[in-house]
Amino acid sequence: MTLDLHCEGLTRTYGKLVALDGFDHRFDRGKVHALMGKNGSGKSTLVKMLNGAVQPSAGRILLDGTPVRFDGPGDAFRAGIVTVHQELSMVRELTVAENIFLGRLPKTRRLGMSMVDWPAVHARSAALLEDMGIDIDPAAPMYRLSVGQSQVVEIAKAMSFEPRILLLDEPTSALASNEVDVLFRLLRALRAKGVTMLYISHRMSELFEIADEAVVLRDGVKTGAVPVPETSTAEIVEMMFGETARAASRRRARPVRGKPVLKVEGLTRLPVYADISFTLHEGEVLGIAGLMGAGRTELLRGIFGAEPPDKGLIRVFGEKVSDPSPRRMKQLGIGYTPENRKEDGLVLDHSIHANLSMASLDRLGRGGFITRAMERPGVARQIAELGIKVGSADDPAGSLSGGNQQKVVIGNWMHTDPRVMFFDEPSRGVDVNAKQQVFEIIRAKAGEGLAVIFVSSELEELLEVCDRILVLREGRLTAERDPTSTTLQDLYGACMGEAA
Repeated sequence: MTLDLHCEGLTRTYGKLVALDGFDHRFDRGKVHALMGKNGSGKSTLVKMLNGAVQPSAGRILLDGTPVRFDGPGDAFRAGIVTVHQELSMVRELTVAENIFLGRLPKTRRLGMSMVDWPAVHARSAALLEDMGIDIDPAAPMYRLSVGQSQVVEIAKAMSFEPRILLLDEPTSALASNEVDVLFRLLRALRAKGVTMLYISHRMSELFEIADEAVVLRDGVKTGAVPVPETSTAEIVEMMFGETARAASRRRARPVRGKPVLKVEGLTRLPVYADISFTLHEGEVLGIAGLMGAGRTELLRGIFGAEPPDKGLIRVFGEKVSDPSPRRMKQLGIGYTPENRKEDGLVLDHSIHANLSMASLDRLGRGGFITRAMERPGVARQIAELGIKVGSADDPAGSLSGGNQQKVVIGNWMHTDPRVMFFDEPSRGVDVNAKQQVFEIIRAKAGEGLAVIFVSSELEELLEVCDRILVLREGRLTAERDPTSTTLQDLYGACMGEAA
């Protein structure tokens, strides 16, 4: 039995922020509906309302014409709505069968005691996998499976709940092309059985291969819904970006290109990225564009030595670096503000003073000793230069706003007097004003000769801040763009591998 899903005026607000605004749509039974939109468009908010993770501020959800309210994911489960999240939820040390029925293992009574019915666990898992056309041993431990096989098991687990509506959030972001083919065969089989699917993906090519309909969101508002066979990449991108797709602001005059400071040749770390080659110049802001799963962060971590590449050549100021490590790269003058500042860039319980000094302790100390007095001048300089709003430098970093936390991460590395900086999603989780302040810091430092690699999932930011943009798609550099002559629509199309 399938379900008719209808959303009427669904709205979700967070204070003054409107994450989803008056969403109306009827999702036809037994079809794949692609939810399209840039980051922050409202796709995830919609999915969270449908799976009970958040409740609407206004509007309602109807199943078979009857209004329903989900106070939690359990309510959605019981109504027949199941979500396959982008992040796999499997326990790697357990078997496939154990993961499929984790938390609800069938029981039997023996010798007066309730025990797990292991034959039933394996028999049910085998039958489910066979019915879905999946050739995976139910007794195999998860850690022996590829990412693609693990994703398929995740869907099998979802199907064990016998869903009538399946929500899929970026299910192919970490899959190789052959694994995507397997997944799509499975989704087609589910569609043939009448399962309704809502499918979030940034990969335009997948839209035309698997979806029946594209539902497009922009800034929390539904801008259109079109049958996939009757649309084009250009039409979808136009609905996603509107007028902003036609022109991008330029906030920094193109600098005179300085001497090469970083060069990589044939950098490879399979299966994440392969054969990466480019040169970064003094005073240049080089952007790296790419959709989720393209390998942007992994590439930066590879160059920085946090996850060393399998092969390839790295030269810093002409010096060959055969065994990159964060310590070695820092010695050569490279700094790195990570994507996840709260986990990788800050110690939130430590003081602002301590967080602004962490990366430079080896430079500030004398004879193996260091005092707060040695640290204080540099800390004061970074607070002043970056405009970090603090009550006291002794306050914990966790007490700061997102924008000021990001400035502390930047200041920590600027304290080392770097000659090259990697900025990975520097505006994530900060407000508009703080974002512009961060961008002004990057521009100012580049104007002083700092070489910058700038990664952002917001393509508008790359067009605004960068002097040159490299496009990374599925782990390979596929294009280069000049921001002065590139539209947002063109850049997005290049990231998707389509001529938009």
